Amino acid sequence: MSEQLTLYLHPLSPYSQKAELALIEANAPYTGYKIDVFNKPEWFVSKVNPVGKVPTVAYGGPSVNPDEPSPASSKITESNVILEFLADLYPNSGLLPKDPVSRSKVRSFLDANSKSIEEPLYAFLGGVGSYENVLKGIEAIQGLLEEDADFAVGVHYTIADASISPHIARLRIITETDAGRFPAGMGIKLGEELKGPKFAKFTKYADRVLQRASFKQTFDQEGVATFFKTFYARAQ
Repeated sequence: MSEQLTLYLHPLSPYSQKAELALIEANAPYTGYKIDVFNKPEWFVSKVNPVGKVPTVAYGGPSVNPDEPSPASSKITESNVILEFLADLYPNSGLLPKDPVSRSKVRSFLDANSKSIEEPLYAFLGGVGSYENVLKGIEAIQGLLEEDADFAVGVHYTIADASISPHIARLRIITETDAGRFPAGMGIKLGEELKGPKFAKFTKYADRVLQRASFKQTFDQEGVATFFKTFYARAQ
């Protein structure tokens, strides 16, 4: 039996959502605790994560109030590290395949997602990255998707899917609302391009993971859209 696990998160953070997805898919008991990332409590920085980032997991130690973390618990940081930790903690969940080749594919997908989706997408959202780099990244990810597979790696949901689906959802918000510091209209244009046959495999995959129950349970679409429209508002 696993020990107590507390997930420090922010509900609008795609990186926090990664960890939540893995926990729910593993049917794992956990305590979620919201951290205001714009006004971090002192105890969080001093006792949980000196960098002040979410998600962070506190694992083990005595059961205590989340805002009184025990020094006896192990603190795990960085979303992809947390994903692998949870997959190891719950080996029967299928979050990480038992086959070495499939495991390596999952890890490669995690790396590809960071470089091909996360980096160009948020650079574009912030007005410092190019439209072309977003498309190149999506094309690179599409190239990793197998024709007969339901998910990123094979027919079972893994941490590869948990890692990318929060970012795909935010990509869709950008293409539906045009929210971002890029030139007006480029988000809508991106969405129209992704509807074409060139990206059909990626779109089919995106539809599948975004319809999953665990995803719907952890995604505040209205909240993320509102945040994008305010935080990434274009200069007038």
